[in-house]
Amino acid sequence: MTKIQEIIIRSLHRIEELEDVRKLESNIWGDTDSIPSHQTITAVKNGGLVLGAYCEDQLIGFQYSFPGFNGKSAYLCSHILGIDEQFRNKGIGEKLKLAQREEAIKLGYSLITWTYDPLESINGYLNIGKLGGVCSTYFANCYGEMEDLLNSGIPSDRFLVEWHIGKKETTDSRGRGIALDLVMENSLIQWDTIEKGLPVPSFTLGLPEPECDTAFVAIPKDFRIIRATNIQAANEWRMKSRHVFTDLFQQGWQITDFIKNATTEIPIQFYVLSRK
Repeated sequence: MTKIQEIIIRSLHRIEELEDVRKLESNIWGDTDSIPSHQTITAVKNGGLVLGAYCEDQLIGFQYSFPGFNGKSAYLCSHILGIDEQFRNKGIGEKLKLAQREEAIKLGYSLITWTYDPLESINGYLNIGKLGGVCSTYFANCYGEMEDLLNSGIPSDRFLVEWHIGKKETTDSRGRGIALDLVMENSLIQWDTIEKGLPVPSFTLGLPEPECDTAFVAIPKDFRIIRATNIQAANEWRMKSRHVFTDLFQQGWQITDFIKNATTEIPIQFYVLSRK
């Protein structure tokens, strides 16, 4: 286990620093087609942002953002965040996102957007449960077929997260304090467990009744293990969750919270949705 020393996060501006970012990105995704440093430095000089996380002067994580514009207002597009494998699951991603928020506010932004795989529970807990992002947009096979180490073999579906960084309180938290049994019973995706305790989706419930103002959707705790060991189950999760989330978003629901289930024998986490 890698012992974590003090992590220093700072904005990067020099071409040498951004070339180190490019190399780290290539190592993480096992792909030589990384973002060229001439592009990242151009973004930095024009309203973009690159953050580096350092441990004892070693670059061990990064975050890259560039400006976006929707025809009415500018916002920051958070394009990619990567952590060296030896330093993952140690809170560095959260540190990078909080530093991103601070720097984005300095640059005059009030909104940051990004995409992530809806079935990656670690990202769901960080993006929705901890940072307070919301989501009501689903992109099916957003990036087409991807062949890198983290995405191969399954459609690249993505949530679009909106992080309203000017708000002090951004989470709805309607799912907090609700009994786990109630959440499980009412999850719009139900599941069975197969070999090695892996969950597979069994059936989906219909959309919530009009009088309901909270909905729950189950996803696997560790989708990467499922994808690595049972690609058929991984694709079943992809297609069933795509169907449920797409229907909910079309009916005016949005994701406002995430329930991190700490019960080891239940291999499931839950999104919480509220009506807009």
